[in-house]
Amino acid sequence: MAQCVQSVQELIPDSFVPSVAALCSDEAERLTRRNHLSFAELLKPFSRLTSEVHMRDPNNQLHIIKNLKISVTNIVTQPPQPAAIRKLLNDVVSGSQPAEGLVANVITAGDYDLNISATTPWFESYRDTFLQSMPASDHEFLNHYLACMLVASSSEAEPVEQFSKLSQEQHRIQHNSEHSYPKWFIPNTLKYYVLVHDVNAGDEQRADSIYEEMKQKYGTQGCYLLKINSRTSNRSSDEQIPDPWSQYLQKNSIQNQESFEDGPATITSNKNSESNLLSLDELDNEVKVDGLPNNFRAHPLQLDQSSDPSNSIEGPDHLKSASSSHETKKANTGIIHGACLTLTDHDRIRQFIQEFTFRGLLPHIEKTIRQLNDQLISRKGLSRSLFSATKKWFSGSKVPEKSINELKNTSGLLYPPEAPELQIRKMADLCFLVQHYDLAYSCYHTAKKDFLNEQAMLYAAGALEMAAVSAFLQPGAPRPYPAHYMDTAIQTYRDICKNMVLAERCVLLSAEILKSQSKYSEAAALLIRLTSEQTTWKGTDSDLRSALLLEQAAHCFINMKSPMVRKYAFHMILAGHRFSKAGQKKHALRCYCQAMQVYKGKGWSLAEDHINFTIGRQSYTLRQLDNAVSAFRHILINESKQSATQQGAFLREYLYVYKNVSQLSPDGPLPQLPLPYINSSATRVFFGHDRRPADGEKQAATHVSLDQEYDSESSQQWQELEEQVVAVVNKGVTPSSFHTTQYCLNSYSDNSRFPLAVVEEPITVEVAFRNPLKVPLLLTDLSLLWKFQPQDFNAKDNGEVKELVTGNPEMIGSEVISEFLINSEESKVARIKLFPHHIGELHILGVVYNLGTIQGSMTVDGIGASLGYHAGKHSLSMSVRGRQDLEIQGPRLNNTKEEKTSIKYGPDRRLDPIITEEMPLLEVFFIHFPTGLLCGEIRKAYVEFVNVSKCPLTGLKVVSKRPEFFTFGGNTAVLTPLSPSASENCSAYKTVVTDSTSVCTALISTASSVDFGIGIGSQPEVIPVPLPDSVLLPGASVQLPMWLRGPDEEGVHEINFLFYYESVNKQPKIRHRILRHTAVICTSRSLNVRATVCRSNSLEDEEGSGGNLLVFVDVENVNTSEAGVKEFHIVQVSSSSKHWKLQKSVNPSENKDAKLASREKGKFCFKAIRCKEKEAATQPSEKYTFADIIFGNEQIISSASPCADFFYRSLSSELKKPQAQLSMHSEKQSLEDAMRLIQKCSEVDLNIVILWKAYVVEDSKQLILEGQHHVVLRAIGTEAFSYIQKQEPPEMELLKFVRTENTTISSKPSVEQLSSLIKTSLHYPESFNHPFHLKSICLVPVTLLLSNCSHTDVDVIVDLRHKAASPETLEVHGSFTWLGQTQYRLQLKSQEIHSLQLKACFVHTGVYNLGTPRVFAKLTDQVTVFETSQQNAIPALIIISNV
Repeated sequence: MAQCVQSVQELIPDSFVPSVAALCSDEAERLTRRNHLSFAELLKPFSRLTSEVHMRDPNNQLHIIKNLKISVTNIVTQPPQPAAIRKLLNDVVSGSQPAEGLVANVITAGDYDLNISATTPWFESYRDTFLQSMPASDHEFLNHYLACMLVASSSEAEPVEQFSKLSQEQHRIQHNSEHSYPKWFIPNTLKYYVLVHDVNAGDEQRADSIYEEMKQKYGTQGCYLLKINSRTSNRSSDEQIPDPWSQYLQKNSIQNQESFEDGPATITSNKNSESNLLSLDELDNEVKVDGLPNNFRAHPLQLDQSSDPSNSIEGPDHLKSASSSHETKKANTGIIHGACLTLTDHDRIRQFIQEFTFRGLLPHIEKTIRQLNDQLISRKGLSRSLFSATKKWFSGSKVPEKSINELKNTSGLLYPPEAPELQIRKMADLCFLVQHYDLAYSCYHTAKKDFLNEQAMLYAAGALEMAAVSAFLQPGAPRPYPAHYMDTAIQTYRDICKNMVLAERCVLLSAEILKSQSKYSEAAALLIRLTSEQTTWKGTDSDLRSALLLEQAAHCFINMKSPMVRKYAFHMILAGHRFSKAGQKKHALRCYCQAMQVYKGKGWSLAEDHINFTIGRQSYTLRQLDNAVSAFRHILINESKQSATQQGAFLREYLYVYKNVSQLSPDGPLPQLPLPYINSSATRVFFGHDRRPADGEKQAATHVSLDQEYDSESSQQWQELEEQVVAVVNKGVTPSSFHTTQYCLNSYSDNSRFPLAVVEEPITVEVAFRNPLKVPLLLTDLSLLWKFQPQDFNAKDNGEVKELVTGNPEMIGSEVISEFLINSEESKVARIKLFPHHIGELHILGVVYNLGTIQGSMTVDGIGASLGYHAGKHSLSMSVRGRQDLEIQGPRLNNTKEEKTSIKYGPDRRLDPIITEEMPLLEVFFIHFPTGLLCGEIRKAYVEFVNVSKCPLTGLKVVSKRPEFFTFGGNTAVLTPLSPSASENCSAYKTVVTDSTSVCTALISTASSVDFGIGIGSQPEVIPVPLPDSVLLPGASVQLPMWLRGPDEEGVHEINFLFYYESVNKQPKIRHRILRHTAVICTSRSLNVRATVCRSNSLEDEEGSGGNLLVFVDVENVNTSEAGVKEFHIVQVSSSSKHWKLQKSVNPSENKDAKLASREKGKFCFKAIRCKEKEAATQPSEKYTFADIIFGNEQIISSASPCADFFYRSLSSELKKPQAQLSMHSEKQSLEDAMRLIQKCSEVDLNIVILWKAYVVEDSKQLILEGQHHVVLRAIGTEAFSYIQKQEPPEMELLKFVRTENTTISSKPSVEQLSSLIKTSLHYPESFNHPFHLKSICLVPVTLLLSNCSHTDVDVIVDLRHKAASPETLEVHGSFTWLGQTQYRLQLKSQEIHSLQLKACFVHTGVYNLGTPRVFAKLTDQVTVFETSQQNAIPALIIISNV
């Protein structure tokens, strides 16, 4: 239980005090009414004695009474109505609320920190009022009148006669059978005569004389002269006289009850009667007629019809009644009580009470106790023996004790007033009232036994109850508190006697006692036991009582040694529920709020929802609208586990409350709405127009849109492309002010800078909504909330105009979405646009909308949803206008030490764009753009560039990581007219018809790589778009051809194009703009080309000296039949090189067309020769010679677009290498120079281009596709491929335990490299006839030609000795020998050819290999000798025959 102001040792004696009746004459009542008080009320503050009192017990022992208090009340002859008591208790509780700013106790239990009110004054008020308002009953005498004060005024004509009348009236009330109420303790009631004298108005001498007369008649001990009203009430209010009455009168006030102020309360009209608040003490106010106290039938707690407690306070009149009662209260608080009394008067009243108690009441009680004791002692022998003998005769033995449940229901048994059992009870009660608890306990104990023996259960329960209390209150605690007495009493009252009022009193007393002993668990169980009943019992209100007891039980649980927090919360909820049923809305709200502390944030979502819902409802009823809104908001924003129906109910309640709140301040700021959820960090902002849909063959550039998912790899690629093109435009340097253009801002983009938007271009904000509820939400009139600062960036002062917050469409146009439906538990994005019409700074603050639900439907799905949505037929049940802010937290900073050690976040400015001046806007359309190609296939498409802005654009460039995929044609393409055959066949190539004589011989042309945008030091990825006049005017459009070549690797390719352009008028904020396009091409396999090159053995060609090459080309059709390709025709093979050219085809087939069906392979052999000096241009690094060998009847000019374009594109990465190598080797030593010279001998640098046509059958039509493959031949003897197929990695690799050393450039050249230094050729007759029978030795002349292939001097050693395989077979080598010199040493100049005349000697016929001479070579200027045997690839065979 909660802490109380009084301890239980103070509470119980104050609850059971001697009762004294007061009977006043009209005149006496009038005197006291001048102070706005009745006589009983006048004495109230002084009814506690300030000093100890002594009396003697029956054993003549002195007994001390401390803090004795008496209760003086007016006589009322009707018991109070139970309904009136209920109303009184109800009002007492509602009138006692927690004090404002009351500091609560903080209790820490486990994970919980709870703020709990330490005291419960409403419970104490209820308990005190309950105990004081209990009607007197026959089975106990605690609140029966012990004495009666007869009060008359000194101003009356015959005061003594008035006293006689009052005495007779008292006698009539007590002894007349008409009046069963009030109850009197003993027949011989003490009468105490009080003469009230008005000091201010009365005659003091007369009063004294009357008092003397009274003393003569009634004795000095039985009368008193009370002087009051020492001043007039209209005196100046400077004298601040304390008002001790207010705390007693206002403590327990009842609203809307009538009571009297200045005159007696009469049923007939009274001029002075006023409406006032009825205090508790007026339960006893008598009702008088004709000035005489002769009619006591009406009790002041008679209920008016108007104050029927069944009236609900939730109706619309609740506020009116509350306000009117508040005004009444106010009026009441203005009344000054005791206005005519001085402090001396206060002392006189105090003295009067002391005198009455000392001289009148206590001697009377002492005498009565003695009399009762004597009676009991004298009767004990007779009565006890008679009773026991009777029982023995009839029962024959001792009556066994029975349990309460077995006992007969004898609660109706009544004893006559003179019964000895009742005398014991009277004596016990008297002892209890004067705090003689030892004697009281023994008497109660004796009475209890008698009553149980008689089975008078009501009497027995009463004796048990008071015996338990007496035992507890005994000084020195000789015996423990008998809690089982109380349990038996409660059970008896409740189950047998059906008297819940008495049961409740037992519970209240026992709980306090148990609490004082820290037995909180037992106290809680006791309190809860009395709350199970639901109905209203006679005299009490079940709901109010249950609520209060449950609350106290909750406090017991929290005050335990180990606090039971959840039990506390649960019982607070139960208490709140019962408070609510009892109409105590404020207390109900308080209980739920207290319990909420426990359930909040602990995962008890359903309990939390219930509590919040109830708090919301109670707050709304009490017009605490902000609290109501907050509570309902919590229900909605938590992840609710409620059913859809329940959630719908919550939402409707919330909207209803919100509507009421917003109506109170219609012009106030828009409220923040809790639904739907907005994921602020997922907000995306897009600058620019939406992408146009595809129109037939016209396909718009993909650019950037909100429909694209963010990809970090792709984003990095776009950034690199933009950096690349900006660097090219700025002569190779990226400017420091450069920042990547961002059209779409999201949580992955860099949002630390203010984004730039262009005036008159829309800004789209994508807001991510989520509906957490199982009911659909309908947002209407959804738009963005913004503020704007117009600026003039060109003005010198850069002055800002005043802030314009929303609603000015001339500055910023706003899109409004009329209906936006979010289904249950759905995440959905809304895209809302703004249209800036002025430059300046824009700040997007949030969204504003009407939140509502759909009438009569829980979910909207399928057809119904779409129909309803488009038709706008969703009928809103209710909606409220509100806003939600978009607050985006920036990225966490982690750069400096300070940032790493603390939590700091950077700015996120995606919602704060700066609107800049107009810029050109480019749109790009692709016409006839393919989606599927064969590998290497060439296709011609068109690109249309449109300037859709009001500014001209220039400097248009396109950049791509795959420049080999497309071309706009070289500089020569525009100058060269298309051939008629090319236009006839719709070929992508430039062709010329050839005659049949030129078949298999090469047609020569040259082209410079600079013409195709490729050169040393250039960026091949950045391609200028050839616009006419380099400018695209506003509204103008240009169509340009674009050739595409399918990538060599099969599969799906994403190829990124980035178009870069600038404004003719330079802007300070935006220097350039970009447009992105991603082309997706699916390629399928076509041809696989493999080529090798080797030296020709013939040293001279038709055109003179210079060495020939043989080029072998294998072409395989690797196409699968899925692509529908019937066959491939190789129509032309072209070469392109700075030094070599194809001369002719060595193996011309009879069939002119080289056809390859599926999986077929074709072999080609070509002869290549060096270019003549005149063909190699003055700039050999940039001039290429093209040679075409044609297999058809028309030549494709390989040096023109697009063939040369794609050739150069494929070479673009290779062209940059020589520069790098030169710079790398310039610092090396001469050893590396020599190495390079040797390597150069084997380098060829010949490029082969295979041009083909493919015949495809598609939809029963035959299409002709064209394409080209490139093979780069770098060195002699090395295989080269058009595309190297990826090898699958092995599943398992062997572990290597040897560390691989870094392979540097080898210091010695390889065998293959050295063999290329010197080219050897043997000239001899293929067959030689010799008559061996005539001459046994045959001599054959052989010429050995040595050719220096390098560009430096070479020392050569020719060794003619046979190389021995083993020492035994030294000279056995084909049985021939060389005659003459066995070794020659020569020096060959650069490119020199030298011939040696040798003689071979044979002794037998046969076939001999003459390729035995070994040639050693070294560079002349090198000290280190690199020597190796020259390997002749082809054996030199000679046939020696005999004739």
